[in-house]
Formats: sequence, C-alpha cells, structure tokens
Amino acid sequence: MVEPLYEVLSRSAVVSLSATAIAMVIGIPLGTTLALWRAGRRWLLTAVVNTGMAVPTVVVGLVVAMVLWRSGPLGHLGLIYTVRGMIIAQVLIATPLITGITMAAVRQLPPELPDQLRALGANRGQLVVRLWLEARLPLLAAAMAGFGHAISEVGSASIVGGNIHGHTQVMTTAIVENVGRGDFDAAIFYGAVLLGLAFAVNALLVSVQHRRTAWPRD
Repeated sequence: MVEPLYEVLSRSAVVSLSATAIAMVIGIPLGTTLALWRAGRRWLLTAVVNTGMAVPTVVVGLVVAMVLWRSGPLGHLGLIYTVRGMIIAQVLIATPLITGITMAAVRQLPPELPDQLRALGANRGQLVVRLWLEARLPLLAAAMAGFGHAISEVGSASIVGGNIHGHTQVMTTAIVENVGRGDFDAAIFYGAVLLGLAFAVNALLVSVQHRRTAWPRD
C-alpha cells in the first residue's frame, strides 16, 4: 500500500529538523572551541572534523547500522529501522559540517576581538555569545547547510531506516523506490518538494543577509 504523501513529508521534516537542532547544539560550541584554541592544540580535532565533512553518508549509515544492529553494541536499544536511529545517523552527518563552518566563521573574526572583550570584563560565556552575534550570518548559513545536508541524504536513511512504509520512509528514499518501480510522477513530486525546500532555505538566508544592516551590533 502506498503511504500518504503528507506522512512521508512530515516524517522527513521531523527527522531533518531534529537532527539539525541536535547537530547545532553540538557543532556550534565545538567549532567555537576549536577556533579559540591555539593551532598546536586543535590540529587533530580539526583533521577529524574535516574528515567527517568528506565521509560518504552511506559509510556513516553503515557504521551506525552496525552499532545499532540487534547483535551490535547498542542493539538492545531497538533503534535500528526506527526514526530515532535515522536521527542519530543524520546528526553524525550534519555535525561535522556545522562544526567546520562555525570554526571557520569564528576564526574570520578580528583576532584582537576576544582580548578586547576580556579587557572589558567579559567572562567566558559573555565572550562566546558576543562572538556568536558577530558571526551570526555564517552560523545561520551553517544551520541551513546542516539542514539541507540532512534532508537530502539518502544513503544512511536507507541503511539505518530501511525505507519501511508507514514507519521510516522519507522523501529521498521514496524517490529511489518510486524510480525503481517506474513511478516517475511520484518521484518527480518528491524531487520538486526537495527543490522547493532548498529554494526556501536559500531565500531565507538571502533575506536575513539583506536585513543585516538593520540588526543592532552593540
């Protein structure tokens, strides 16, 4: 039986938005920390982050599936072929991207800014918040990139989720399935929705960039 389109769309949104939110909570602080560390201390973690950005998503899905498999280390949690398992995989995919963009954004700020903020009496938390405000547009771009990467991902979604109708099927896996069946109308519909989401994300970013001068800088 064909699953209603709105269920596939809503499941895709839930998985991708949840994964992006979690990846931001991990990636933005981590990227900021790496940017503020001295070069000698951060090289290894930076290499790990850069490698994570380049790892094929199907490899991430394979690793997550092995860990969550019934005979795997976390198999007792019953997360394989579930929405929660798919979120875990997409978090691992989006986090390196958000971390890398955040690290680059903070490092592009004036190098004397942290010292100036400390001289004005800012504590660690206040310093970090101010840096985030100064780098708000790149951080927004990082969030958008993470979401776009998550919602367009197909490799790990197929492996970890299994593309089960009514349970774990999302837009990308539905496209692959419908093309395999020769149902190009449904595949084109899902593809059009993904393109629409990509356009909406980029339109939001451009809109925020155009309003930048209206945002307070103090």
